[in-house]
Amino acid sequence: MQDGKGGVVILVVRVLANTVMVMSAPPYPSIRAMAGAAAALMLAACAGERPASIGEFSQVLASHDSATLALGVWCERRELASPATIRAEPAGAGSAAAITAEVRAQLALGADEPFGYRHVALRCGETTMSVAHNFYVPARLTEAMNVQLATTNTPFGRVVQPLDFSRERLDDVMGPAPECPADTIMTHRAVLRRADGLPISFVIECYTPANLAP
Repeated sequence: MQDGKGGVVILVVRVLANTVMVMSAPPYPSIRAMAGAAAALMLAACAGERPASIGEFSQVLASHDSATLALGVWCERRELASPATIRAEPAGAGSAAAITAEVRAQLALGADEPFGYRHVALRCGETTMSVAHNFYVPARLTEAMNVQLATTNTPFGRVVQPLDFSRERLDDVMGPAPECPADTIMTHRAVLRRADGLPISFVIECYTPANLAP
C-alpha cells in the first residue's frame, strides 16, 4: 500500500470491497457497522505511521488452527507487548440461553447434554486483540482442562493444545457479526475438533481495530 492519503484511500476501499463480497452470506453486517469499521481504519491510518494490512493480519490468522497462537505471533510482530503473551479475561457473563440449535448441531451435542461457555477478551499487554464467544463440550476434555478453563485466564487454545486439535473454518466476515462489538473489523466462526474428529468447541471471534493500528 502507498504511503500518505493515497494509501489510506486504498485501505478503506479494500475493506469496503471485501464487505460487498461477503454481504451475500450470513451473518449480515449492517451498513452502519461496516462504515464504523472502515472509519476506524481510516482514523488509524491518519494518526501517524501506516497501519498494518488487514490482508497480512488475515494471513497470520489463517496460518494457525489456534487463534491464541496466531494472536501471539501478531502481537510479537506488531510489538504490542513484551513478552507477547495472550491471556483471556472475562468479557461478560454466560448463560444457558446463549447456545442455539445451530451451535448444538455443530458440536454434535444433544439437547440435554451440558456445555461450557466462555465470553472473553483476548489481550496482549494492554491491547484487546479480540472478543470471543466459545461454546465447548466439557465431556470431551480432560478434568484438568476443565478446571483450568473454569479457574484461570489461560486461553482455550492453550489449554486444549495437548489434544492436537484442528480448526474447521465456517465463515470469515469483514466487520461485525451480531454477537460482536460494533467496531469489529473482522469476524470468524469455526469449530475446533480433536485429533479423532470429535468437535470440542464452537467459536465466534471478533477482531478489534487495535490489530491494525500503527
